[in-house]
Amino acid sequence: MKFDVLNCPYSCKRYTVYAKKGMVATSQPLAAGAGMDILKKGGNAIDAAIAVAACLTVCEPTSNGIGGDAFAIVSVGDKLYGLNSSGPAPMGISIESLKKRGYTEIPKYGFIPVNVPGAPAAWAALSKRFGKLPLKEVLAPAINYAQEGYPVSVIMGRNWAKAFNRYKECLKGDEFKYWFKTFALLGRAPKIGEMVTLPDHAKTLTLIAETYAEAFYRGEIAERIDAFSKQYDGYIRKEDLENYEVEWVEPIYTKYRDYEVNEIPPNGQGIVALMALNILKGFEFEGKDSIDTYHKQIEAIKLAFEDAQRYVTDIRKMNVKVEDLLSDSWADEKRKLIGKTAITPYPSREQRGGTVYLATADEEGNMVSYIQSNYMGFGSGLVVPGTGIALHNRGHNFSFDPNHDNALEPGKKTYHTIIPGFLTKDRKPVGPFGVMGGFMQPQGHVQVIMNLIDFGLNPQAALDAPRWQWIKGKKVEIEDTMAQEIVKGLEDMGHEVVVTEDNTGYGRGQIILRGDDGVLSGATENRTDGTILTW
Repeated sequence: MKFDVLNCPYSCKRYTVYAKKGMVATSQPLAAGAGMDILKKGGNAIDAAIAVAACLTVCEPTSNGIGGDAFAIVSVGDKLYGLNSSGPAPMGISIESLKKRGYTEIPKYGFIPVNVPGAPAAWAALSKRFGKLPLKEVLAPAINYAQEGYPVSVIMGRNWAKAFNRYKECLKGDEFKYWFKTFALLGRAPKIGEMVTLPDHAKTLTLIAETYAEAFYRGEIAERIDAFSKQYDGYIRKEDLENYEVEWVEPIYTKYRDYEVNEIPPNGQGIVALMALNILKGFEFEGKDSIDTYHKQIEAIKLAFEDAQRYVTDIRKMNVKVEDLLSDSWADEKRKLIGKTAITPYPSREQRGGTVYLATADEEGNMVSYIQSNYMGFGSGLVVPGTGIALHNRGHNFSFDPNHDNALEPGKKTYHTIIPGFLTKDRKPVGPFGVMGGFMQPQGHVQVIMNLIDFGLNPQAALDAPRWQWIKGKKVEIEDTMAQEIVKGLEDMGHEVVVTEDNTGYGRGQIILRGDDGVLSGATENRTDGTILTW
């Protein structure tokens, strides 16, 4: 039977789903199934989250990979634990060394934007601290899919084709040939529904599972990364990998109405969402579909980004205290700047990115908000030969200006876009939420949280609602599902509105909430191959 899987002429409705024993929500059906299998084998929500994360590196490589970074907020015993598993710049790199090589900015592709990958370390750390099952059993579904193959899902297939076309034009050096050998073996991107096998991924994941990631940072894989980097005059070395450690951190939060919204502290950009919510909580809103509501949301995001893009970087290097950016006095001053017309914030560059987000919950009360990324789709365009490891390009986020707070420095972590969110009430866990997608993420967090709290939408409706995305200056992109009168009203207020048919840039979210009776309610995204499985 032949049909066009991208032709969906009729609107369809999803409903919030409920469960008691467990729930897994993510952007890829096979990965969701892997997490549910682990729950049913006796694993907890942490084991399930690791299984999903590893599976996504195989079954959704367009947005993340073994060579990327990860962040998580884990709820165990009614306490939140934050994990920052982002990697620093190599010790051998600097702005001065790049200038000597003729660079005037940090490129998107190649070895220069490659920081130390943190994702494998995140899996090992989460498993050791909170997991119930051996890592080898938890990673087994991902290894099986890599070995035996899987059919390409719809949205991922479309994104894979886009990435192939872009890389075919941009990646010209000999070092990039391994990406094409790994992800375009037939001389093209795999088609939707076509089977894909990634045998090198299977070998690497097996080594990670057997050694709790020691092979990645201090063994065979580290040696391969080091040799590949040296061969093409890259900066990352085995010493950078050997010295890497994850950071367990205390989540930061702000009180919004009757709830607390929790995020990972900088170098992550979760603080942007909290800063914007602090501004917005000083307003009363007429309703979800009010022009004034959208205007105030957009302006608050601009003002939050304006300061975040000045100051947010590796928290050890920040010249402004986090508590100052989250203070009532900061929010009060920024709120005064919001008037009846669109403002032009401090200049910023337009950015995009690719990420995966997942949420899990179990019957014991454990819940996980987890996010993982290679930054721009497949990342740097580099795949370590014989490993399947696509190295991320997170270093592109550094500033090339040595006077900027986020300037590139050896061993420094850059401003990071990926942010897991977690909702609490009176500091008791309510549930994980997230909206992945580059600089859209804090904007998505604000919109989804307000949909839930201010406007009383159920989790699925909170995700389904039309979204906007501030791009730069006065430019705002809006989904074509937004009412025309809102578009017109925002234009009348001075916003430069671009209505888009392609909704993949507006983030892809998941939500799981736990009720007072322990019943889980959850929702998944219609902008991707989103799936939520229950038990």
